Amino acid sequence: MKTLKLFLFSSLFILFAQLLNAQTQTSAFKVAGECGMCKKKIETAAKNAGATYATWDVTSKALTVKYDSKKANEAKIQESIAAVGYDTPKYKATDEAYEKLHECCKYERISKKANCCDGASCSKEECQKCCADGKCTTGMDCCKDGKCSKEAHSAHAAKSEPACCTKS
Repeated sequence: MKTLKLFLFSSLFILFAQLLNAQTQTSAFKVAGECGMCKKKIETAAKNAGATYATWDVTSKALTVKYDSKKANEAKIQESIAAVGYDTPKYKATDEAYEKLHECCKYERISKKANCCDGASCSKEECQKCCADGKCTTGMDCCKDGKCSKEAHSAHAAKSEPACCTKS
């Protein structure tokens, strides 16, 4: 009987531990930066966005974070890091945030895309941002379905017309 109780208690404990662990997510992604001062700012921004663990490697530029998936997510963490001046795969720091960085923290920035569909295709969200102010070139309709394509832009270029998402 004592063995049965011990077995049931152990099983319950293991099950509870697995449930808690199932909520914890681990992610790793690159974050632009240069030095130990950057490390502190990047890790603090990640923790302020809900990461329970954050370590940025100065050499590899890789940030490893752990977070409770019910309270935070990778996008929120990356957005928080970009807000303090550091580019991430999903979010670019604003020029204003970047300029506030200490001189030793300024890294070489990758230039921004000329328009939202410079890649193979853009998402509905990117297209909506690009055309959100209503100043997209009139008469162009490759954005109307919410999805631009490189081919549609090429077709406009062949006619010497600006791309559909190019703001006038």
